[in-house]
Amino acid sequence: MTKPLCLTVLLVIAVHILYAQTAIEGKVIDAATHQPLGGVTVSVLNDQAKTVTDKEGNFKLYSASKQDSIRFTSAGYESSSIPVFNLASFVLLTPSFASLNEIVVSGSRSAQRRTEVPVAIHVISKSAINDTKATRLDMLVNKIPGVFMVDLGNEQHSMAMRQPMGTKNLFLYLEDGIPIRTVGDFNHNALIEINQASLQRIEVIKGPASSLYGSEAVGGAINFITQAPSPFLSGKIQVEAGSRGYKRTDFNISNTHKKLGLYAGGYYARQDEPAREHNDFEKTALTWRADYGFSNRLKLTAVADYIRYKTDQKGGLDSAHFYSKDYTSFYRFTYRKVDALRLRTTLYKEWNDYHKTNLTIFYRNSAIGQNPFYSISNIAGNTAKAKGQINEDAFSSYGMVLQHTAALKFVNARFISGVSMDYSPATYYARFTDIDRDANGTYYNYTAVDSLLTHYNVDLFNSAIYTQLEYRPAGKLKVVAAARYDRLDYRFNNHLLPGAYTGAPDATDHFDNFTPKLGITYDFGKNKGAYINYSVGFAPPNITDLYSGVQVPVLKAASYHNYEAGGWMSFATGKGYAELSVYKLNGKNEMVSVRLADGFYQNQNTGKTSHKGIEVNVKYTPVKDIAIRAAGSYAEHRYINYIQQGKDFSGNRMAQAPAYIYNSEITYRPRYCKGFRIAAELQGMSNYYTDPQNTATYKGFAVFNIRAGYGFRGFELWTNCLNVANKVYAVTVEKSAYGTAYRPGQLRTVNIGLSYSFSNKE
Repeated sequence: MTKPLCLTVLLVIAVHILYAQTAIEGKVIDAATHQPLGGVTVSVLNDQAKTVTDKEGNFKLYSASKQDSIRFTSAGYESSSIPVFNLASFVLLTPSFASLNEIVVSGSRSAQRRTEVPVAIHVISKSAINDTKATRLDMLVNKIPGVFMVDLGNEQHSMAMRQPMGTKNLFLYLEDGIPIRTVGDFNHNALIEINQASLQRIEVIKGPASSLYGSEAVGGAINFITQAPSPFLSGKIQVEAGSRGYKRTDFNISNTHKKLGLYAGGYYARQDEPAREHNDFEKTALTWRADYGFSNRLKLTAVADYIRYKTDQKGGLDSAHFYSKDYTSFYRFTYRKVDALRLRTTLYKEWNDYHKTNLTIFYRNSAIGQNPFYSISNIAGNTAKAKGQINEDAFSSYGMVLQHTAALKFVNARFISGVSMDYSPATYYARFTDIDRDANGTYYNYTAVDSLLTHYNVDLFNSAIYTQLEYRPAGKLKVVAAARYDRLDYRFNNHLLPGAYTGAPDATDHFDNFTPKLGITYDFGKNKGAYINYSVGFAPPNITDLYSGVQVPVLKAASYHNYEAGGWMSFATGKGYAELSVYKLNGKNEMVSVRLADGFYQNQNTGKTSHKGIEVNVKYTPVKDIAIRAAGSYAEHRYINYIQQGKDFSGNRMAQAPAYIYNSEITYRPRYCKGFRIAAELQGMSNYYTDPQNTATYKGFAVFNIRAGYGFRGFELWTNCLNVANKVYAVTVEKSAYGTAYRPGQLRTVNIGLSYSFSNKE
């Protein structure tokens, strides 16, 4: 046979084989988030045909027979095998419960494997969010070891994360990598401004993250990732009611048509309790998102959030009322209200395989008005009268973040560099109130007095430049070096004459700081690895700390040096994993909140503080039906050098700082009853000192929660029982010259809900 004839025969045979095969195309997505999965291995069983999905989850494969089965495998997901004849346009992979390879974006502002990040970082997945059916965010973030978000009622909160429980500006709250509030105007209730119904997942970084995100990211940073549009029409509506007057309705709907993806979601919640409880609240939260893909290398995302909220401020209880389960409030008119609007648009551009740029432009507007219980003080010699205030803290923000990522393939490294600017004019006013008090000590009425206590505006300008180098000198070793320089400028204008109540005179101040970081990760193979890191954090004083109720600004910026090591490992042939972190955080000029004799709170600098601890997280599925999660931490928080009002507290344990915090859960999903789940959760903490003098303690608490649900053909019926044993406990207890105040935890509460989900994914 001649050579041309041979080539012709081979070509005919090849074409025949190609046409005899079945072309298989599709898209692989996450079953919980409906987001595309890149890097998924797609293969024909017992065949050599194999491919990998692109970054949009698309794949194309050829099969010799429609009777073949296609196997889909990806790190962090359960493998799936589907017959060719039963293959839909979208292939859904279920996230693995015990996975070490979750994708995170908070470690570098870009996607990477969790095991490549030399920090303690955890993820609350969409699956966990769906199963928990949380009415408050603390029900989610408290699943993270070493984190305790304090429930102060009706979504109000304070935080403990490598710090004692408190209201200090040592925690940074982000949405898609952008701070929810402007730096310098921290509010410990900032998470009221989050739309829980629009979350795709939550990422929590513990320890200083200032080298990437700037000031206030000291105890840690919580990044709330908004839900991206679904590639097909999908939606959900649910209703919920509770035994203590709680009612809520959630919705979301999403679709993608050609290059445009749209998402809308939100919820309306309301609570009505007897007047003596003074514990009503109402919240509306809405999120809109649009993604437009100009091409595979150019994408535009726009997000809008709207929050409207109002709650009664219940306040704390004395010991007699607390232990007798008499949760009658001492207040009848105190409130907090929030109006917030955030707009954000991000342009993503891939110049080539090695260079990427993204530009985010954002606008924020927030106003918090309140008639706060903690600003009420009694009038000496007149038990029927007291004084207080009505105030409002508001700001608008105009800002941008520009970041460029450059991959240097010839040295196996990449640079991530960026700049950010944030201009935020802020206003604050407070007006005196005249308050009536009855014989039982209840503050039942107030009259606004035509007299201003405080009235000022501040122009805040925060500018920063940052860079991060990630380098792999060897295949299993990765080095991360980062640095950031921040400058925060305040221009203060007091509209009143300066004084002890009206505040400081007009002033111009600034704080700047350089925050480096060095981290190393090492992969030992077989799903085992370790990391070490050194990082620095800082927190400048807030506007109100600097200028409200003081004649001369005296507070200094707090700084922290963090030394940390940790590791992770898979065990039981991949059925479980464990991770551990050990840290030592040294603080200087740390701000603490001090309650004065008249009931007012004031932030003060300490000399030096020490925070050290161990955090452990374990997940295990002994059999397919059962999933076990155990999270816990041990921490020691001490004053090294601290004198308050002439008293030396050096060496004392810090107040509101339990040594042990734990949260564990076991979930059962019987194979014989598909769609049913039931979970039992244990949440608790050990005893702690309630004052810096270390003269009084609170015993801590342990409460059980049960959650159950059943899903069938798009419907899901669920019930959650919180505090099953109806235990009397306090989420925080504080002793001061003003007395001992207990913030009660929730007594037994039963919520029942029904939802319906729909989709068109064929």
